[in-house]
Amino acid sequence: MSKEVKVISELELEEFYEVIKVIVDKGQKVERIDKYLMNRMENQTRNRLQNSCREGLVRVNGETIKPNYKVRPLDEIRVMMEHAPLGGTGLIPEPIPLDIIYEDDHLMVINKQAGLVVHPGVGNWSGTLVNGLVHYFKSKELPVMVGNQPDRPGLVHRIDKDTSGLLVIAKTEEAITGLSKQFYDHSIDREYLALVWGNVEERKGTIHGRIARHPTNRMQMFVYEDEDEIGKDATTHYEIVEDLYYVTLVKCKLETGRTHQIRVHMKSIGHTLFNDARYGGERILKGTVFTNYKRFVENTFDLLPRQALHAASLGFEHPITKERMHFDCPLPEDFSAALEKWRGYTATRKELKE
Repeated sequence: MSKEVKVISELELEEFYEVIKVIVDKGQKVERIDKYLMNRMENQTRNRLQNSCREGLVRVNGETIKPNYKVRPLDEIRVMMEHAPLGGTGLIPEPIPLDIIYEDDHLMVINKQAGLVVHPGVGNWSGTLVNGLVHYFKSKELPVMVGNQPDRPGLVHRIDKDTSGLLVIAKTEEAITGLSKQFYDHSIDREYLALVWGNVEERKGTIHGRIARHPTNRMQMFVYEDEDEIGKDATTHYEIVEDLYYVTLVKCKLETGRTHQIRVHMKSIGHTLFNDARYGGERILKGTVFTNYKRFVENTFDLLPRQALHAASLGFEHPITKERMHFDCPLPEDFSAALEKWRGYTATRKELKE
């Protein structure tokens, strides 16, 4: 027997929940609401959204709906997300495993696993890296960067939930000041490995493009031309590491650090990241129409169920000792497994040509 949808009064909604409103685009195809919202809301899983529907916390055009509801153009969706606990900070200490690469009295470098959200946010007040840092440092109070929110202690920069790799954490005021200045001056060295759809023609290249929110999809970023005068300047340098027939492994060096920078810059030149659902990379964008190939790609998606992006190296000047520091981090198992599968496919294609 299916579970009944609860009815929650408007008073309860205002008292206990923050309401996020989404208007479906006029050209939107019919799609299950849980899948639709997952690609338009930060840090939400499909299972969590399904449960929200069952609890009556998702309403369409004023009516409660079931998880299998299909969104239609111009639907007005209201999603109720829990308010932050502890007076709005959401800083609940949690014993989250931290892969610490380096630590001294002033800073820490960690290897963030894919799937771990960096800091708390609306409807996502626990299970983040910051919750783990608060637990790890116990009574020690981490500094907050000038202009940052109080629920982001120690953070000088961030990487997306489903991106893996290196992050530097500041433990003292001196460290956060010195590191944030280096990020502002673009003197931090950051290199990422990305698997992208298609054969990248130029062995090396540079992408310039101003980045801001997408004009119609608030969960995506978009690359604008300089003459548009919209967004912030962004520059990404890329270099081919390995050709893998229908996909390419590239190394990306950031000159700036905008939200989703590599993801939107590579998409803007026709090379969306492999399995990047937010930007359409979870579809087969290059290759044959044969069933065997489709099955191969879907199996590879299963091995790497996220965007193929890894923060592989990080270099900076120690804010106190002034020593130049550099850290490298190998690819995680899911990314490595997907690469090996593509290498096997490429080898088979070469054999067929010989």
